[in-house]
Amino acid sequence: MKYISTRDNKKTYNFIDTFLNGLAHDGGLYIPKNIPRLSKVTLKRLSKLNYNDLAFEIIKIYTGNTFSKSELKKIIKNSYQEFDCKNVVKFSRLKKFNLVELYHGPTLAFKDIAMQVIGNMYETILSKSKNKVNLVTATSGDTGAAAIDAIKNKKNLRIFVLHPKGRVSVTQRKLMTTINSKNVFNIAVKGSFDDCQTLVKSMFSDHQFRTSINMSGVNSINWARIVVQIVYYFYSHFRLSEKNKKSVFSVPTGNFGDIYAGYVAYKMGLPISKLIIATNENDLLYKFLRTGIYKPSKVKFSISPSMDIQVASNFERLISSYYNNNSRKISELMKQLAIKGFYKISKNILRRIKNIFYSKSVNAKNTKKTIQLVYNYNNKILDPHSSVGLKALEDYYSGNSKKFENLFCLETAHPAKFGETIYKILKKNPTIPSEISKNLKKKEFYKVLPNNLNKIKNYINTNRLH
Repeated sequence: MKYISTRDNKKTYNFIDTFLNGLAHDGGLYIPKNIPRLSKVTLKRLSKLNYNDLAFEIIKIYTGNTFSKSELKKIIKNSYQEFDCKNVVKFSRLKKFNLVELYHGPTLAFKDIAMQVIGNMYETILSKSKNKVNLVTATSGDTGAAAIDAIKNKKNLRIFVLHPKGRVSVTQRKLMTTINSKNVFNIAVKGSFDDCQTLVKSMFSDHQFRTSINMSGVNSINWARIVVQIVYYFYSHFRLSEKNKKSVFSVPTGNFGDIYAGYVAYKMGLPISKLIIATNENDLLYKFLRTGIYKPSKVKFSISPSMDIQVASNFERLISSYYNNNSRKISELMKQLAIKGFYKISKNILRRIKNIFYSKSVNAKNTKKTIQLVYNYNNKILDPHSSVGLKALEDYYSGNSKKFENLFCLETAHPAKFGETIYKILKKNPTIPSEISKNLKKKEFYKVLPNNLNKIKNYINTNRLH
């Protein structure tokens, strides 16, 4: 498997390059030179596998000879042994809809599924090379906790997590800041998630700084995150598909990483008829699908904070795919975005994107209403992000869907992570696992810093692993 940057299709990279670099040196994102399409025979064989074995088969396509067969199997086994269900994800049914519970890992969010694997990949690679890596990442709430849990106490690694001060839930914050580990550093930035993400991208773009600290990243811009997330699309379809129906997946979307994994699964031959971009009031991608104009605006803070994002970083990967990996065209569009604040794609390409993608923006009122209705129906509590996903799926079903589709909604977080919001809606606290409840009472460790690149660089430089 060879990789290229979205902004330079001439130079090729192997999986280790893409994994350790995170972001390409030209500012682009790594993508496979070609996404392999699986035969019907292969799909039938994969459909009979349990989650871990399926993960092995899909991940090895993209990692090549980076890991031996036994190493990769061990990485996957170790990554999922602390999950509270045997096959990593659980399913529940709500009328015609299949809910895919992705939050059964150690920090109660879908990010655990990829992050645990990434932590073990780093450990395996660095134990051979004896290199030391400083991870720098931004989080809108869930990535940080999942990354910290996966990286804590690991040798040869330090992690610096930037979160927007006061813009994540109390539980989300505490899942990050109560980890007392010498290799973990939490930074509360006075700003939005987009500010945090811009700071991290600026550090990646500063070649001298990046090289001097041997910097890597675990945001969804890291290709390995996408690879591991592809698996649960295949697994869900294989487990619950009825009578050769195609599948629809509704995905609560902020940075476009999770739903882009679904797009890769589709390109690999998984029978997907529609991918639903479910957004909150930050409706950048909803507007894009209507107009063909990608124009970030000011972030609106909401009750689904992990989606309070106006710069969907992974979207560049999708646009690259529809322009046949024409890196000159992608560089031109990204330059327009930087200078003018927007770019526009052709009507023909927008039409092709809409063949597979549908979008719905769900406001706070409808998010709350959906949480209440689902609870009234069967006592199930949805977190606000999953509620956005379900409402978008209902909207699609009522106006567009045919009877011959499987309908899936990805549940991206445990409701206990947003207990304050849930209590206001239902006057009931969601049950939080006792081990996590105990940890949340511990002392917090984090540093408050201004939205200032030099001050954050200095803090990282002072505390980095040499």
